Amino acid sequence: MSLQFQPMPLLKRAAPFDDPDWIYELKMDGFRALAIIEHGRAQLLSRNGHPFASFSALAESISDSLPNVRAVIDGEICSVDRRGKPQFKNLLFRRGNPPCFFAFDLLTCDGKDLRTERLLDRKQELRRLLARACAPLKYYRVH
Repeated sequence: MSLQFQPMPLLKRAAPFDDPDWIYELKMDGFRALAIIEHGRAQLLSRNGHPFASFSALAESISDSLPNVRAVIDGEICSVDRRGKPQFKNLLFRRGNPPCFFAFDLLTCDGKDLRTERLLDRKQELRRLLARACAPLKYYRVH
C-alpha cells in the first residue's frame, strides 16, 4: 500500500489548559507508527512511510488480533514495564515485555475513509473495533 496517510502531528503546549473543544493525550514513549491492515496482514510504517521490519512479530500479532479487518490505525509502538509505564530503552534494546501498539486514531475502516469524521467519533469507532481484539493492541484513552 502506498503511504497516503500521515500520523496526526502532536501539538506541544507550554502549560496545561482546559478547553471543551480540545482533548489531550499523554505522550507515549515509543515509535509513532501507522498500522496498515489489509488482506489478513498488518504492516507497521514509520511516520515517514518506512516499514518497521524489526517489529514484524508485533505486526503479525496485530493481524491475528484483527482478522477480516481492513484499516489504517494511528498509534505508538511501545514497551511497557510491569506497572504499564512505557520504557523507551526497553523498546530500543528489546528488553522486558514484548512491544505493544497503543492505538489512538482510526483513519480508515473496511474501505471507508474516516479522516473527515470528528476525532471523537473516530476514537469511538476505534474503541469498538479494538473491543474484540486482544494483546498486543491497546486502546489509548482520551482525557
